[in-house]
Amino acid sequence: MTRRHRGASGLGPGHVGRGSAGAGIPTVHLALWSGLGLVLLSPSAVAHNPLTNSGAEQWAAWSSALVLGVFWLCYLWGGRRDPASWPRMLCFHATTGLAVLALLGPLDYWAETSTAAHMVQHMLLMVVIAPLWVLCRPLPQLAAASGRIAARSGYSLLRLSAHPVICAYLHGLVIWFWHLPYFYMLAVDDPWWHIVEHAGFLLTAGLFWWSVLNASLRRAPWALFALLFTLIHTGFLGALLTFARDPLYGEARDLVDQQLAGLIMWVLGAIPYITASAWLGHRWHRQMMRRA
Repeated sequence: MTRRHRGASGLGPGHVGRGSAGAGIPTVHLALWSGLGLVLLSPSAVAHNPLTNSGAEQWAAWSSALVLGVFWLCYLWGGRRDPASWPRMLCFHATTGLAVLALLGPLDYWAETSTAAHMVQHMLLMVVIAPLWVLCRPLPQLAAASGRIAARSGYSLLRLSAHPVICAYLHGLVIWFWHLPYFYMLAVDDPWWHIVEHAGFLLTAGLFWWSVLNASLRRAPWALFALLFTLIHTGFLGALLTFARDPLYGEARDLVDQQLAGLIMWVLGAIPYITASAWLGHRWHRQMMRRA
């Protein structure tokens, strides 16, 4: 791996030293965990929390909580060995807290009966949480905690991010697969398939955003194509949901609620893609001007 690539991946030498980043970190961690605990213990969250359900839903929820907890603890442990800068550390903790609320809070309960709530959950995972995790660049901390074997497997996976268009195609395939009526209802009715759906969204979205946000000058045109391709096909899917004359996900689903879900994907979901395209285009133009 070249020095230049390491810098793009957030693994280069430009990190804040242990003294500047590590001071006062336990206090920040305590405040963040306390705030998240207060939100999760609010009456609304307690009343509609999948962790308090019974049967398969409870086991699936605890499995999701365990995975998120291990992920979070790995970052905390790795941060002691390779401290991150304050902005990236705070961004990571806030984003992980948002992921906990999106997957284990009341929204997950509402998503069982509301297509709009389900779409909000999907959009949070794909266009908010995934890109924010990428911007945090947590790989040095995760690699420091997971050891060489896990780090090498992660690097092998990141090689795919050198091809933004392939990542966009893979992410698009996952999006359309889980929004087909049969598989959509399969994830709604079966909590274990719901976990698989969320994992697919997060993994492919993470690869997609990593590939476009860390694209080199040579790959910038392909990264722009990947962003615009994703913007177009997700907008088309949102339009299908918006203009459908009948509920696509069962007669028990409200048509107006489905149309709202389509607008969420079509309009609100487009904002991150447009913003990233504008940023990448500006960055590409500046690099071209420097070379000229």
